[in-house]
Amino acid sequence: MAKIDIVIPYPPSVNTYWRAVKGRVIISKRGREYRGAVDYAIRELDISGLPLLKRLRVVIKATMPDRRRRDIDNINKAALDALGYAGIFGDDEQIDDLRIIRGDVLSPGCLDIEITEIE
Repeated sequence: MAKIDIVIPYPPSVNTYWRAVKGRVIISKRGREYRGAVDYAIRELDISGLPLLKRLRVVIKATMPDRRRRDIDNINKAALDALGYAGIFGDDEQIDDLRIIRGDVLSPGCLDIEITEIE
């Protein structure tokens, strides 16, 4: 059973990650920059055996960048999209168990993510 622990930057909000342009939904400049930052962080770890192909359990501990009120369920969409883009897994459809834990406040914020293959 494969297990990966990674720390990635805190994601932009869903409202700023995607944009609607002429009836099409695209990833915004800020979203592309975030995906690039996550991709770089993953490549620096040099993790073997990617992409994970089995069903997955994902636990996200979110260190918040500030004390603003946030919907905790907004955190996962951009982060999971960026992890898929970086090649951690084939598709976020593989995730059967997703947990998000609100952590402490510490600027600039980050996500401590544990990904485990489910047997």
